[in-house]
Amino acid sequence: MTPAQLAFLELLVTRQALRFGDFTLKSGRKSPYFINTGCFHMGGDLERLGAAYAATIRAAFGDGIQVVFGPAYKGIPLALAAAAAYERLVGRPVGWTYDRKEAKDHGDGGLFVGHPLAAGTRVAIVDDVLTAGTAMRETLAKLRPIGVEVAGAVVAVDRQEKGRGNRTAVEELEQECGIRVAPILRISEAADHLERQVVAGRRFLTAEDAARIRAHLAQAG
Repeated sequence: MTPAQLAFLELLVTRQALRFGDFTLKSGRKSPYFINTGCFHMGGDLERLGAAYAATIRAAFGDGIQVVFGPAYKGIPLALAAAAAYERLVGRPVGWTYDRKEAKDHGDGGLFVGHPLAAGTRVAIVDDVLTAGTAMRETLAKLRPIGVEVAGAVVAVDRQEKGRGNRTAVEELEQECGIRVAPILRISEAADHLERQVVAGRRFLTAEDAARIRAHLAQAG
């Protein structure tokens, strides 16, 4: 893994944003691990989180992104942090925008908050995890009528699980929507490293939990 990925993995486990056990996801699926970027609620967390997203945006989509978009609600701090860090990397102003759950018809109005979106604006979407891809499809349905150029999306962790069919959710979304989805980490990479290595002075993944993750991916991946 790259230094940026290793730093992100350390942040995930030390802030308990990546935990292992028995979980039932919003989709109803069972999982031996759980990812919650809502655990990043300190200023220093956002700086490190933004650096991880920005490095992945740049590696996947280059230096031409104009706006980082985060779907409400968890995507809002991700977009803010990623845009700030990406701006430092590319040395020019970079906007950030998020959507409202419902459009306002008073005040500033509209469906979006933040940097204005216009036809041709080059946008990168940031989100926490991709399970079935439903939320990402909804985001694309809101953005594409404007005519923005969606370069692709960055997610914190690729769960590497099947979507609606026999392909992974990432593969389905890429083929169906014509965008690239770049994860900062894949769950298999995280599990392999945590099983073998001490992180921040301790082991966060037991051999038993690692075996359960591999068995889960063999069945659901």
